[in-house]
Amino acid sequence: MTGLRERKKQATRVALREAALRLAIEHGPANVRVDDIAEAAGVSPRTYNNYFSSREEAIVAAVTADRENRIAAAVAERSADTRLAEAVIDAVAEQYNDPGEQSRDALLLITTNPGLRTAFLDTPAALEAPLQEVIATRVGDPRTARVLAASVAAAVRVALEQWTQPAGTSGLVVVSGSLPDLLRQTLEPLVPALDAAEVS
Repeated sequence: MTGLRERKKQATRVALREAALRLAIEHGPANVRVDDIAEAAGVSPRTYNNYFSSREEAIVAAVTADRENRIAAAVAERSADTRLAEAVIDAVAEQYNDPGEQSRDALLLITTNPGLRTAFLDTPAALEAPLQEVIATRVGDPRTARVLAASVAAAVRVALEQWTQPAGTSGLVVVSGSLPDLLRQTLEPLVPALDAAEVS
């Protein structure tokens, strides 16, 4: 059970990221200051800095919203007779398919702003630690689990880069196609390594 202090910290994080996204949609990311986000969330700018290092990080966090922990939990919840590769790929694809997470406005905001796009493309790195922990329970070797988790995070980043690739020379990002399908294709080359680690 989560303690009161941890629940308060989580509530503050949620309030900050929601305020950041709301203000960015209303005023444009360039017109939102850290002080504005902190005030809208009812905390001090100093408290804000305990949670996020930039406004871009806070805005993107509202869209990604603890996805890394949900992916790790989804892998952990799969039955032991489910192949590790299947569990990982399904968990990643499912969590990037949730329509509640990426409202059209938020996604448009991220893909049309270079700073936000960069922050969005950095988010897969957060997958490594929770995924490593879960994979380690299946493969036994912490070093192998770390390599596999880092590889999954890298593959997810490659898929996101491709999905948000600027079109032509205009620099305009046109998101097209199914992100879950693209993620499955990008993760497919890791299947032999995931299978081999589980068998050994």
